[in-house]
Amino acid sequence: MAVIVNQEKCIGCGACVPSCPFGAIEMRDGKAYITEACTMCGACISVCPVEAIFREEIERNVAMDKTEYKGVWVFIEQSHGEIKGVAHELLGEGRKLADELGEELAGVLIGNGVEAQAKDVFASGADKVYLVEGPEYDHYNTEAYTVAFVDLIQKYKPSAILVGATNDGRDLGPRVAARVRTGLCADCTNLSIDAETKLVLWTRPAFGGNIMADILCPEHRPQMGTVRPKVFKKPTPDFSRTGEVIKVASKVKESDLKVKLLEILAVCTSNCKLEEADIIVSGGRGLGKPENFAAIEALAEAMGGAVGASRAAVDAGWKPALHQVGQTGKTVGPKIYIACGISGAIQHLAGMSSSDTIIAINKDADAPIFKVADYGIVGDVMEVLPLLTAEFAKYRAACK
Repeated sequence: MAVIVNQEKCIGCGACVPSCPFGAIEMRDGKAYITEACTMCGACISVCPVEAIFREEIERNVAMDKTEYKGVWVFIEQSHGEIKGVAHELLGEGRKLADELGEELAGVLIGNGVEAQAKDVFASGADKVYLVEGPEYDHYNTEAYTVAFVDLIQKYKPSAILVGATNDGRDLGPRVAARVRTGLCADCTNLSIDAETKLVLWTRPAFGGNIMADILCPEHRPQMGTVRPKVFKKPTPDFSRTGEVIKVASKVKESDLKVKLLEILAVCTSNCKLEEADIIVSGGRGLGKPENFAAIEALAEAMGGAVGASRAAVDAGWKPALHQVGQTGKTVGPKIYIACGISGAIQHLAGMSSSDTIIAINKDADAPIFKVADYGIVGDVMEVLPLLTAEFAKYRAACK
């Protein structure tokens, strides 16, 4: 479906322009034109005095030359010039996909003054870096990044695009997919190449993590998906690798920017940056009451780790959603994951089972968490935690 302006009927009155909440209508040579920013909400249709604007059904399987689309792309998410870990993880996995397809791997790097980071993108496996720079990309901005990304796709035609399922990635990926009229598989936990079709096989949990769905995108390009952080390991960087940096001029106009950043407020200290943490101490309803999360925080501080929480604890209001680990929270893969008073529901396991070492503390010896744990302690979590905290505090003090 698309919103169309009949140019023969349009009288150029401009009534439709202010009616669009997304600024997707422009006047050109006295006629109204719908831009790619259109979300097909239809707000403009009712205000046209001559009924020149209408919805048009588009054939779902639009014929397109899919052979024009080559290469695997990874969105290089960065903040203040520092590349996020998920970008390196996806470069490592993207390298495998590109090699199997016999195609190139490219990183899409958007920011301000970030060209120096291209060497890190090459070190993680990329052959090319598409670089878009400008002051409008100083901080992540939905409209600016979308315009830049869509322009790159239309110009260079990648076959597949991998985006991290972070807050920014979950915002950018679907918007870009809608603009270029392709599908997007969200929150994937595995990627491969389908042997028969040579398409990317996107695997994601469904029905609360009770089944895994394999999804293909056979009719449209590029194939797009967001991938959860920490489901893949970072590749070992090879700084002897080099590649081509393709600089692309920014196409962002002032009219594209509907939101102005006024201030950044830090709502998360280091103990809730779960995706980057090597050690995570998580608590569940087995703690008994929200005040007992202080024991979780004390152990995390003693170990130099982050604080996680089960969905039950978050739903009960014991911790903010930023700390939630699991199917509907964050997927993590630290070196050490300590589950305290967490039963081990499948939804929680989906978010932490890739941890290198899992330690479970629970008074119920039959709790499912012990089936995936490398080490288990059967006991009252509020008796065990202070003992562990004291020992780790002594160890850290001795190491100074």
